[in-house]
Amino acid sequence: MPMEPLDTLLAARWQMALSLGFHIIFACIGMVMPFFMAAAHRRWLRTGEVIYRELARRWAYGVAIFFAVGAVSGTVLSFELGMLWPRFMEIAGPIFGLPFALEGTAFFLEAIALGLYLYGWDRLPPRVHWAAGVVVGIAGVFSGIFVVAANAWMNSPAGFAWVNGQATDIDPVAAMFNAAWPWQALHMTLAAFVATGFAVAGLHAVLLLRRPGHPLHRAALRIALPFAVVAAFLQPISGDLSARDVARRQPEKLAAMEALFETQTRAPLLIGGLPDVEAREVRYALEVPGLLSFLAFGDVDAEVQGLEAFPRELWPPVVVTHLAFQVMVGIGFFLMGVALLYLWGRWKRPGWLDHPRFLRLLGLTMPLGFVAVEAGWVVTEVGRQPWIIYQILLTRDAVTTMPGIWVSLGIVVLVYVLLTVFLVWLMRRQIRALHARPVSDFVTPPSAS
Repeated sequence: MPMEPLDTLLAARWQMALSLGFHIIFACIGMVMPFFMAAAHRRWLRTGEVIYRELARRWAYGVAIFFAVGAVSGTVLSFELGMLWPRFMEIAGPIFGLPFALEGTAFFLEAIALGLYLYGWDRLPPRVHWAAGVVVGIAGVFSGIFVVAANAWMNSPAGFAWVNGQATDIDPVAAMFNAAWPWQALHMTLAAFVATGFAVAGLHAVLLLRRPGHPLHRAALRIALPFAVVAAFLQPISGDLSARDVARRQPEKLAAMEALFETQTRAPLLIGGLPDVEAREVRYALEVPGLLSFLAFGDVDAEVQGLEAFPRELWPPVVVTHLAFQVMVGIGFFLMGVALLYLWGRWKRPGWLDHPRFLRLLGLTMPLGFVAVEAGWVVTEVGRQPWIIYQILLTRDAVTTMPGIWVSLGIVVLVYVLLTVFLVWLMRRQIRALHARPVSDFVTPPSAS
């Protein structure tokens, strides 16, 4: 029997969501880890301490592993865009091809620089070698920014005129620098530093609990945590800027994020809560009167459009969007609290940062940043529905008619499971090899210091 269109759409959405959710983890790590690697390398050049050279090498191995897995998942995504969403690519391809071309350039520059860094030990001049590591990080960040530019265009289409169902007067530069791009790029970049910084710090905190006092793990915390802490404080600011942009351009998305069913002045900000779409109410939420109006428009008396202002068939999935938004914001403020605790410890009780309780807390943060990243992408993508290109093309009109999508989904799941098993095996192997070496290998002899 032929597959029903709804089933095809569901399978395509699940496959794209799985691929994006898998790939975004490696994109974040690829953007941030090279800076940790370069920071450790820089400390080795400045101090001559063996521990930082070893840490830079260890992190370089990790960067290479995650880069390889990310390259595979990114390739899968590029094929899926054309295979699952042919009508979308027919319209969007000529318009936002520029950021994808630039992303490809950044990717190859990143790959070349990473190769130079990995094989440049004792072969390249020290500062040239270190600079190659910095280039890996810079290219990774720009690669992510270019991809986000393409996604932002889906939320804020620009650079063309839409006439009789066709795109005309195409301007790729205007499309790339669309209204949503700066805020999404800033928010995503900071999210990558928060997620990767706390993940790396959390991993080394757990390993430090197993091997108390191990110099490599202590050095890793001293490098990773400051990156994570600074980004954690900047992230709420970028989130506020992004939310104000959404309030202006996509009011129905903001209404779904806040589960605001009725247009209101002095609109309340909801903390938590479970939306009941049929009853058009939110249960178990804590309301802060006027705060949503103030955050969205800078005025507690401002009017905020509710979902009732839009046709029912154009509402985003309210429950999923609202809950994902609450998860993202909640984790963001929790990690900012951990950052505050770290700064307090540095100021008042430096020795407490090595205390098992603080290390356990860091261990708990290890997955949280990536959970927030995933939730943020759910808000971005699900909150735009039912549009694949906002107010231009509906998602259901862009999906493929090709049969066998559920088979394709099963193959993608299998590929990602195998990649995950391979990744875990490699990382465990690296950790075991590290812990098999005596601690004295990581300490600079007094005569050499």
